[in-house]
Amino acid sequence: MLNSERKSGHGSPVTGHQPKAWYREPWPWIIMAPPAVAVIAGAITLWLAVSTSDGLVADDYYKRGLAINQEIRRDQVVIERGLAAGVERRDGVLSVQLAGRGELPDALFARLVHATRAGHDQRLRLARVAPGLYQAALPELPTGRWRLILEDPRGEWRIVKEGL
Repeated sequence: MLNSERKSGHGSPVTGHQPKAWYREPWPWIIMAPPAVAVIAGAITLWLAVSTSDGLVADDYYKRGLAINQEIRRDQVVIERGLAAGVERRDGVLSVQLAGRGELPDALFARLVHATRAGHDQRLRLARVAPGLYQAALPELPTGRWRLILEDPRGEWRIVKEGL
């Protein structure tokens, strides 16, 4: 009996237990699981970093910082002229009711700025349909926080509305 066990090279002469192949044992898999998960998570992180852009960082942040005085001046003109805008979004139409002292423009420009993704930003031209009332077709907007910036065609003033 000992000779036959030696010939096969398997099993224990004492217990008669036959060992399993290494890949049928749980311990190698338990030991290999954390490094395998780390490699997969690293690959997913790398893919996300390469395939998506960081919409929060502006390429020209220095120029934007220098232009802040111009933006402040445009906001002051709104106060001086007593301009106010009521905004309504209904049935795919953006309506703006503009009131203020002086002559109102024939059209307005509206910039729809997404809070985190500049690629979703929109620019619309709102035509005057009645005294002080401006409208334009509004495309379908992705969900998220939006800022509406209303400007006159000459770029003399702007009104900023949060949450559209």
